[in-house]
Amino acid sequence: MVFRRFAASILSILILTVSSSALAEEKFRVCADPLNPPYSTKDGTGFENEIASLLAKKLGQELEYTWFPQRIGFIRNTLTAELPDDSNRRYKCDVIMGVPAGYERTLTTIPYYHSTYVLLIAQNRGWDDIRSAGQLAELDDDRREKLRIAMFDRGPGTTWLKQNDLIDLAIPYQTMSGDSENNTAMRIDKDIRAGKIDMVILWGPMAGYVLSNAPEDSYISIPMQSSPGMKFDFSIAMGVRFADKARKAQLDRLITENRQEIDAILTRYRVPLLPIPAQRPRKDDDD
Repeated sequence: MVFRRFAASILSILILTVSSSALAEEKFRVCADPLNPPYSTKDGTGFENEIASLLAKKLGQELEYTWFPQRIGFIRNTLTAELPDDSNRRYKCDVIMGVPAGYERTLTTIPYYHSTYVLLIAQNRGWDDIRSAGQLAELDDDRREKLRIAMFDRGPGTTWLKQNDLIDLAIPYQTMSGDSENNTAMRIDKDIRAGKIDMVILWGPMAGYVLSNAPEDSYISIPMQSSPGMKFDFSIAMGVRFADKARKAQLDRLITENRQEIDAILTRYRVPLLPIPAQRPRKDDDD
């Protein structure tokens, strides 16, 4: 019995060593959207691109991308898409740089940032007195009629508008527009600067994109506060295939060792950062 346990332990160590060696020899292969600022673009800009470049450099690996629009079918066409039998690699790419922590469609790393939705209000349009989201719910009828706030087809901002009887006054936007020239952040940035909307409840990194494209003091930025039944803040991790536990362990180590540099990249992109809360282990992570 003792010999069997010893043999099993040695075998486990050998498997882990082989897996780690194989990872060390590979390229750092990322699945990404070619037009998705502030996350990724094909020209190399975007904070996910910069973080991927950082991690590849730490591993001494060449960075390689598989580009596909981040919409329905993204994972099927990238992370789990198998290559032809004559290829020396089985899948198109190995890492999605940004997924919700605990995402049900991938194995996820430890989170590398935690952010929140933000109410962005363009200044000098009659709304400079607003200092909290709750004030919008208390507007008198005259001001409510002048409200031009963006509303997405889904998300906590839409739920909040509905709960506060503002949804009928909102201007609708699609979360996935299918626009080949503008992603959601780009569209909101253009429309709010053009005066088509005056305000929007936007996910933190996208709010950071809008803020980065404008002169200082162009917007009032109000972090949305989570409450029971209404969550605005979320942790973001990296995603790999469920069986790829050696890669997850490698990425967990890289995230832990390089948090300061990762935070510096996120801060340059004006991503609103909150402390990362403790994560409950998922069943997939327990074995």
